[in-house]
Order: sequence, then C-alpha cells, then structure tokens
Amino acid sequence: MTAPSISSLRVNGATLHYEVRGRGPLVLLIPGGTGGAASFDGMAEDLAADGYTVAGYDPRGMSRSTLDDPDAEQHVAEHADDALRMLDLLSPDEPALVFGASSGAIVALHLLTAHPERIARVVTHEPPVVEVLPDAAEHRALVAHVQDTFRTQGLMPAMAAFAAGLKKDGDITEPAAEPELPPQAAARAEQTMADLPYFVGRIVPSFMSYTPDIRRLEGLSDRLVIAGGQDSRGELPYRSAAFLAERLGTELQHFPGGHVGLTTHPAEFGELLRKALRASI
Repeated sequence: MTAPSISSLRVNGATLHYEVRGRGPLVLLIPGGTGGAASFDGMAEDLAADGYTVAGYDPRGMSRSTLDDPDAEQHVAEHADDALRMLDLLSPDEPALVFGASSGAIVALHLLTAHPERIARVVTHEPPVVEVLPDAAEHRALVAHVQDTFRTQGLMPAMAAFAAGLKKDGDITEPAAEPELPPQAAARAEQTMADLPYFVGRIVPSFMSYTPDIRRLEGLSDRLVIAGGQDSRGELPYRSAAFLAERLGTELQHFPGGHVGLTTHPAEFGELLRKALRASI
C-alpha cells in the first residue's frame, strides 16, 4: 500500500489530522462511529488508483484530531463545517465528491444542504437520522437510556444498551458470528476503544437528535445516493436510511456487509462506491 501524505488543518476549536492519496477530482471520506482516516485504508488506495484525489480525516475529538477544549459539546453543523474546510483546502475551485458512513453520513447530509455549490455528489451509508422515523420518540428514549447508563454504570453497559437498541425489531435470536476483520481493522481496535467514551457521551446524543432538512434534500436528491447494508436490513440505521430514501423518492442502494461493511468488506464496498461516484461524471 502506498503511504498517504499526512498533514493537519486548524479549524474552529480543533486541529484535524488528514491523509491524502492520488491525483484527480477530490473524494472526501467522512468516517463514522469511532473510525478515522485509517478506517478507509482498505479502499482508499483503490479509489486513488482509479484517478481521484482521496482524502480522509479523523473527526474532531477522535484519534489524532484534537479539541482545544476537551469538554466541548459536539454539533453536526460544526462537524460539517470541518468537512467544508477540507473541501476549501483540497478542492477550492471545483465541487467535490463526498462519502459519509454512519454518523459521518449525517455530516455529509448537512454539508450537502448547507453548501450544495461545493458538492458534485454525496454517497451516504446508513445515516442514523432516527428523527425521520415514525417511531422517533422510542429512539429518543433509547439515546436518553444510553446516556443515563453511561453516567451511572459506565461505558460497557452503555454500549450494550446501545447495541440492543440498534438491532432488528423483534430480533431475539443469538447474534450471528462476526465476520473476521482484516488485519488492518483488527489493529485499530485499541484506538477504537480509546475513542468510545467520547463517541457515546458526545457524538451519539448530538447526532441522533439531528433532523435533516427534508425539503432541502428533495431539491438536491439528484446528487445524493443513500445506501444500506445487505446484512443490516431491519436494524435502526438501515431503517433510517431506507425511510429517508423513500421520503426523497430515491432508490436505496445496497452495499455489501452490514453497518460496518466498509471495514468487513473493503474491496467489494469500494467497488460499489466507485460506481456510485462515477455516475456523477
């Protein structure tokens, strides 16, 4: 694998770590969960070889991207402004292609509605925009329960409550065996665990209370792809993505694997992503 060019960018209240590969139209990769730029290693190289400049970054407060105030509250709009600053730096004169996963997909949706002139196409994979769902009140209660559990019992009980709330409706069966992670993904486990308290405590409550601007997105749906995992049908992030696609009158695309398909199936996931991006050219 070719080593990326690594640098940092000062933004409001934070310093972002970012990595760049290749030459060509910009593809900005916005990670979700506790992922950072490294979560895209499995497909970024192939994207770069396909004729793109590929940039990934650690979201503010995650991994190598530091906050000026470690206790600062987090907001989708500010994270989207971070992404905009990346576009302004790396593609100042041309609209860019953007991919966002999970919470990063929420950032991508907000970026599209706030700055459509900077975006050629956005591919979002399972944005957990639960506020669009008819049973949104139940999911607000889930987030509140997770936060209360985190405060009173700690990280792992909170994660267990969160995972239970994301599973398929009525799913009481034993979970299927987790697919074996590629070596690079397994090596990131320590950093993932280190970022979990920040993710659970500040990203989850802020991002899962976010309501996308449906009317604005309707007018921009020709440059938006919403995707779900083949193996995550019925789970909460998939349901949110499917319902949003239905509201916008677009077809939900299916990518390999489940909610973290880009980690478990990087080659296949990357190939479908390249097809989705090429449709804009």
